[in-house]
Amino acid sequence: MEKEYGSSSDEELIRRLRNGDSGVWDYLLEKYKDMVRRRSRAMFLTGGDTDDLIQEGMIGLFKAIRDFREDRDASFRTFANVCVDRQLKTAVKNSQRKKHMPLNSYISLDNENEEEPSPVVQSVSPEDMLIEREQQENLMRTIQESLSKLENKVLSLYLSGDSYQEIADKIGKPLKSVDNTMSRLRRKIRENI
Repeated sequence: MEKEYGSSSDEELIRRLRNGDSGVWDYLLEKYKDMVRRRSRAMFLTGGDTDDLIQEGMIGLFKAIRDFREDRDASFRTFANVCVDRQLKTAVKNSQRKKHMPLNSYISLDNENEEEPSPVVQSVSPEDMLIEREQQENLMRTIQESLSKLENKVLSLYLSGDSYQEIADKIGKPLKSVDNTMSRLRRKIRENI
């Protein structure tokens, strides 16, 4: 597949897809899978795991492939990044809102078999949700306050999905410096947690 599509630009591949070349779907999904993974690892999904976030990110990538328009000023890569980020952020926001919790944790009032007890459902109170959110915000604030300007910048770029090399290029530092900074970040984060 790489031989067939690898020499074409993403925009050209989208044109080929719209002209009936369905193999482009698989190629683009595979090509951008690592980008989706990088962006997913920077997020936390309440009640979910990394695989759930990767799945959400792949949905965002699917939407990018489906909706990309060449007459816009953005490249496909930029558009895909935006779509994946938007899908991930929406999934995270929705998981924190727990909007559908009443539907997912109901107890039947029509218990046909009185011998069996109704299942006990543990629900999270609004107060507990607020306390948890405040604790997460306090932890992030504490971590950010313990970091230098450079460490905060590197962390921000890393959480937005940039690779070590991309971070090094953006901040104008050698790759080894970024690696050392990430090691310090991990140590400081562990200390704060």
